[in-house]
Amino acid sequence: MSPTYADAARDDMVASPNFNTYPNAVLQLLLFVDRRSSSQEELKRIRSYLDSVKSDGNFALEVIDVSQQPYLAEHFKLIATPTLIKVHPEPRHSLTGSNLVCQLENCWGKWQQSAHEYSDRCPTTIHEGQGSVNSCLPSIATSSEIIQLSDEIFRLNREKEELQEQLRFKDRLISMLAHDLRNPLTSTSIALETLETLNHPDNADKLEANPNLPERLLQHARTQTRQIEQMIFDVLESARSQDGYLTIVPQKINLAELCQDALERQWENFETRGLTVQTDLPQDLPDAHADASRVRQVLMNLLDNAAKYTPEGGTISLSVLHRTAQKIQVSIGDTGPGIPFDKQQRIFDDRVRLERDEQTDGYGLGLSLCMRVVRSHYGQIWVDSQPGQGSTFHFTLPVYRA
Repeated sequence: MSPTYADAARDDMVASPNFNTYPNAVLQLLLFVDRRSSSQEELKRIRSYLDSVKSDGNFALEVIDVSQQPYLAEHFKLIATPTLIKVHPEPRHSLTGSNLVCQLENCWGKWQQSAHEYSDRCPTTIHEGQGSVNSCLPSIATSSEIIQLSDEIFRLNREKEELQEQLRFKDRLISMLAHDLRNPLTSTSIALETLETLNHPDNADKLEANPNLPERLLQHARTQTRQIEQMIFDVLESARSQDGYLTIVPQKINLAELCQDALERQWENFETRGLTVQTDLPQDLPDAHADASRVRQVLMNLLDNAAKYTPEGGTISLSVLHRTAQKIQVSIGDTGPGIPFDKQQRIFDDRVRLERDEQTDGYGLGLSLCMRVVRSHYGQIWVDSQPGQGSTFHFTLPVYRA
């Protein structure tokens, strides 16, 4: 197959002289092009014109493919291609538009004059085997390398900051986990030790006086153990999702049944705190298209938070609404202290911990995990809250379409 014009143009780009090849070229030009045929045609016309004026002075043209050296395009603040830039002598001058040759013809005389004036001002230095070299001339190759190195240093610094932030985040997780595990571990240990003491023959009278105490102690130990399990799960999931691992396997699910299951799993927690639970789970809801285990995780986190912040004797609500033809909305409310208005947009951030949480087990990771899960289902999650009047968390899931 015979070479095409585009092939020839590309060869022309590769063969273009650079400022290292002509170290004494005072007039230094950069031509930025791309792979479009119009850009290649303009390149050919410019080189043809420059070939015709070689006798007018010593100059060098370097052709830059913006796709190969984007850092140079950014450095010279390029807005279009092709663009011809006189980089030396100063001041820099740029030509761009539909007909660069016409513009170049108008500027060539002035450019040559500035080159001659510069040569008169700046002496040359003799290098063995290289002839005379103008020692004042900047090297575009060196400048290019510096730009590349600067970009690389910037990228490495960004990566370093991100890695340091990840390490700090994981350090905070370990510190918070070690701190927050103390209370449920101590509570579980006391419940089990008390239960063990009650089984001793010397305490038979105490057991007869309070026959329901062993069951309550076991229930308390189970509740605390589940809390420990949830803490560890949140930490592991948060660490994994920070690294980009969050597997979602959507399928057809009955959302009302999933909500009922989550309530039953939290029932002991509600009873222990004397909480009232109100539900609105319509039987005619459409199925959702979601990962059942992940949605259960969201429900458990939100219900656990609701129980945690609702005072004894308070109320928790769970409702599901067929919001639109494409979305189902789940809402979980509480009668707790509420969330300050200025924090309501930030509570789903890994690094946000409200003042109300300082004396409470947990560390806000559950909400950030909920957000990741919901967004991975192309849903939304938000909170409505009035300080002092409780909070209601809402999230949406897509309707299943056969």
